Amino acid sequence: MVNIPISAPPRLDGQVAFVTGAAGGIGSEIVRTFLAAGATVIATDLLPDNPFADEAKVDYYRYDVTDDGETDRVVSAVLEKHGRIDSLILCAGAISNQSLADASDAEWEKIWRINVMGVVNPLRRIYPVMVDQAYGKIVALGSIAAKIGGVASGPAYVAAKSAVHGIMKWTAKSGASKGVYANIVAPGPVETPMWEKCNDGSPPSPTANSNVPLGRYGQPADIAQGILFLCSPQSNWITGTTLDINGGMLMD
Repeated sequence: MVNIPISAPPRLDGQVAFVTGAAGGIGSEIVRTFLAAGATVIATDLLPDNPFADEAKVDYYRYDVTDDGETDRVVSAVLEKHGRIDSLILCAGAISNQSLADASDAEWEKIWRINVMGVVNPLRRIYPVMVDQAYGKIVALGSIAAKIGGVASGPAYVAAKSAVHGIMKWTAKSGASKGVYANIVAPGPVETPMWEKCNDGSPPSPTANSNVPLGRYGQPADIAQGILFLCSPQSNWITGTTLDINGGMLMD
């Protein structure tokens, strides 16, 4: 059992954070938030060109999280340059709103590969690195959909995000004695391009805010700040938990 430090202020100076899905609406906000907290950020996504070229402390890698060979390539390059990975933020994902009757095998496979294997591939390569360091904080983007059976999403997405929740609980139990933390952030509806895609390209309707007790939909900063909390020293006695960030749509 390693010595677990007492919780402390939310600075990440000198730390290296690895972010998947970094070019998305939530992912890009995570990159900015972690930079402001002092971290060096490894930003990964499918874009061929670096969307963070103006940021000195961001290393960008084109990375398909469904490709295990690419995982080895990218993680090896990061470790060769930086020597460690302190935080892993698993933000890559895809949504599906197709019904049970309409979702094809191909749709199920696509959603599973991106949302589940897109967590498993980087996790199984980076988790041992953190064990060797005797320190690491892992946060996966789950979803309120996994807890209530969906909001605007279909069963393939609900099933995939439910699997992510289970994988992170296993990781938390396995890593607790080794100094490795694992938690989930489960957002409600957040105003991002992916959210609009799930709603046929339409922006959120103001009238739908009546479903959210706090009166508005989420913004990427709401999610990024919660993830920063779970990756910072503020949360040194928290593992295996789900942080629900949903404006009060789900009250456990």
